[in-house]
Amino acid sequence: MKTEKTHDGIKITDISKLSLAQTLDCGQCFRWKPDENGNWCGVVKGVYRKIRQDEDGITILGIDEDEFEKIWFDYFDFGRDYDSLKADFSANEMIKNACEFSPGIRVLRQEPWEAFITFIISQNNNISRIKGIVERICTAFGEELAEGVYSFPTAERLAQEPAESFAKLGCGYRAEYISSAAKEVSEGELDLEYLMNAPLGEARERLLKVHGVGPKVADCVLLYGLGRVERCPADVWMKRVIAALGGEMPQCVTDYAGIAQQFLFHYARNFPEKFVGINK
Repeated sequence: MKTEKTHDGIKITDISKLSLAQTLDCGQCFRWKPDENGNWCGVVKGVYRKIRQDEDGITILGIDEDEFEKIWFDYFDFGRDYDSLKADFSANEMIKNACEFSPGIRVLRQEPWEAFITFIISQNNNISRIKGIVERICTAFGEELAEGVYSFPTAERLAQEPAESFAKLGCGYRAEYISSAAKEVSEGELDLEYLMNAPLGEARERLLKVHGVGPKVADCVLLYGLGRVERCPADVWMKRVIAALGGEMPQCVTDYAGIAQQFLFHYARNFPEKFVGINK
């Protein structure tokens, strides 16, 4: 990877076929969208930015080297060698096909609190609807960063609201879960930062104690919010994929089942006919 300061931001090149479209719109995050100029616009850690992609890399607009190091290097997982991982994954034919279909995917390192709440919202939900609910919550309770753009609200802010406030925004039965989660985090009962480095079993067990958090949501929070790339969330798509793989992830993914999962999840959603009739 190479970085270069330009007149409009930081340009990053030599980054293993990174595709913004494949990475930001593959179901792992819910606040990015393209604008009329083809830039991707989103909010990360309370910062609103636009990102442009051209033939040799991406440019994160309006940032300096300090912001790149503090936010974007980790967010895009730039320290990991995805070419090497995809080479290892390709020992399995299905994962090889998935990687070849969307070679530009990277697993994002999202802010833990935001990932926690957005994946609670994701339960029994589709991506379009999740994005809408998340946007409404941000608009209602976040801080305005630019015209019509809002930060993700803090746990303290959401803890001030009754569950009915979230139900009115379309959260349905998840409203109670959001309310409970916000109170646990704001009151210090649940320390997401601690769970980033806690033993994996302990971290997962603690998340499962949160009202409304089941195995799939816990694993999504571990993977996308806490950087535990060995966890493989199993929604309906991944259950079909794993069944097609013989009932378990293959040895070639070793400690990176979560990253392999992202390629497979995107592949299965785009080629559902390959998994029709496979038992969950």
